[in-house]
Amino acid sequence: MDAKDVLIDAYGRIQEEVHAAVDGLSPDDLHARPAPDANSVAWLVWHLTRIQDDHVADAAGLDQVWLSEGWKKRFGLGLPPEDTGYGHSARQVAQVRVESGDLLLGYYDAVHARSLEYLRGLTAGDFERIVDERWDPPVGLGVRLVSVLADDLEHVGQAAYLRGLLQSAEA
Repeated sequence: MDAKDVLIDAYGRIQEEVHAAVDGLSPDDLHARPAPDANSVAWLVWHLTRIQDDHVADAAGLDQVWLSEGWKKRFGLGLPPEDTGYGHSARQVAQVRVESGDLLLGYYDAVHARSLEYLRGLTAGDFERIVDERWDPPVGLGVRLVSVLADDLEHVGQAAYLRGLLQSAEA
């Protein structure tokens, strides 16, 4: 197994966990926040998807699925096109609302498909390519892809935990 196969497997696990966190939740549950400054499942999944879309598209030299496939318009959030949720205030978190989990899952699955298509085309030498020179040391592709993976797993874990809180409160 080489590095790209490990990443393909890992990104597949994110998809499984995103579906497990969102499937079957009502709109009220998707937007519930355990505290006024906490994130909702909807925001967490939207944000992790935006990060993956933004970072993988940038590394691959592609347009983001958010824009190229019309997801920004479908969500209708009124946020700037480049907004990924990074640094959102409590008010901005509350602004990320969806009618159902299907919209979140549709966007995630579209980004996931694009990510896998990109990952499948990589060679071992590609992982050393510098994709972001704003850091010291500059960030290579391999590091960027692992960073996205770590961020996505963190946020999907938060969404799963919040789902558990919501379900235990209903029991």
